[in-house]
Amino acid sequence: MDTGAKRKVVWGLVVVLGVAHYDFWYWDDATLVFGFMPIGLFYQALISVLAGVCWFLVIKHAWPAHVEEWASADEEDEGSGSASGGPS
Repeated sequence: MDTGAKRKVVWGLVVVLGVAHYDFWYWDDATLVFGFMPIGLFYQALISVLAGVCWFLVIKHAWPAHVEEWASADEEDEGSGSASGGPS
């Protein structure tokens, strides 16, 4: 899969996750998960974990390369300063 397709898939996951965040189906459900956690809270915890995974995928597959090139160029410029290390 090429980079453009990966970006579309990852950003599609972000949109799906954003829509899934607004749960209305567990609002009045009193079911307990693991015997103590309301199902609505469990659902939101699951959404939070999935959001972390999703942002990892964004960084891995959809992060704009020009930002990294710009940051690397700044680091190289700082390294070529004066030999004394002090202000010039």
